[in-house]
Amino acid sequence: MKAAVWHGVKDIRVEDVDLKPAQDNEVVVRVAYAGICGSDLHEYLEGPVFIPVDRVDELTGGEAPLTMGHEFSGVIESVGKDVENYKVGDHVSVNPTVTHGESPDDVDVYDGYSFIGLSCDGGFAAHVNVPESNLYALPEDFSLQLAATIEPTAVAVQAVKEGGLKFGQKVAIFGAGPIGVLVAAAAKAAGATKIVAVDLSAVRLEKALTMGATDVVNPSDVADPVAKVREILGGGADVSFEVAGVQPTFEQAISVTKARGTAVIVSIFAHPITFDPMQLMNAGVKLTSTIAYSRETFQQTVDLVSSGQINVEPVITDMIGLDDVVEKGFDRLSTDKSQAKILIDLTKED
Repeated sequence: MKAAVWHGVKDIRVEDVDLKPAQDNEVVVRVAYAGICGSDLHEYLEGPVFIPVDRVDELTGGEAPLTMGHEFSGVIESVGKDVENYKVGDHVSVNPTVTHGESPDDVDVYDGYSFIGLSCDGGFAAHVNVPESNLYALPEDFSLQLAATIEPTAVAVQAVKEGGLKFGQKVAIFGAGPIGVLVAAAAKAAGATKIVAVDLSAVRLEKALTMGATDVVNPSDVADPVAKVREILGGGADVSFEVAGVQPTFEQAISVTKARGTAVIVSIFAHPITFDPMQLMNAGVKLTSTIAYSRETFQQTVDLVSSGQINVEPVITDMIGLDDVVEKGFDRLSTDKSQAKILIDLTKED
């Protein structure tokens, strides 16, 4: 079968690979649609970040080169002999995180983590092996295209939960890329009354409004973006989200947050930044972070998306074939700010 395989920076190849034999606790998923994630883009432009190179990942047993893709949906094609709760033909979403599985969610959300599609072979191929514990059942009448966005939406839902957002509170989001606009959608679903998105791209700000933001600020249009956001929110944000991954927005997210409010880091920082703890202490702001989601959050997200309580359809901006994954996928996402979530259609692949 064809697969998009990561070999190194700027070196993703669509090539023929063999599906490894499935383990007894695994199913073979016939992939329908897979999304290209910001994490995938980091691996393409600057990796390895998560991908194990010259070593075997301790949780997945994977090692580069490997098939990418951790945001995907599909239909079960075969099941291992120890699989109990799923059958051939079931429609599924896949939670790609692989943990030690020893700590409950409320003690350690991650408990060590690796990712299907970043630490071992993933969903940028027609078929992929998935452990039963990573499967989440979908209604058979729910769109498998929309289901491919459940994983990034779970990141946003977990971020909102980490911020402790309450009904009626006000939010600022720095960065209106795919995760940023999904945070806006999740914050709306959680009851935020004011949601301000901040980004330098007018196209992305329009997308944020479509996804749930009530107001937008383009820093190139105002003298002081922090003052402008505080003005819109009537004094500051109860919860702010840093989803851009650069020094200025890190500082702005803290500065715009009310005393005793919470700033949540959601983005992946490609390079280290400096941090002055006094910025937090002088403002009385709490700082937290999140990179993935708990098992509970993933199930909640499946329910929120499949019921329509979070509308993910606007985040999908294009559909491409596997052969076009580099030129029309990775390269395009690197330069075209109008693109949010590009899905790979694998329904016609062998």
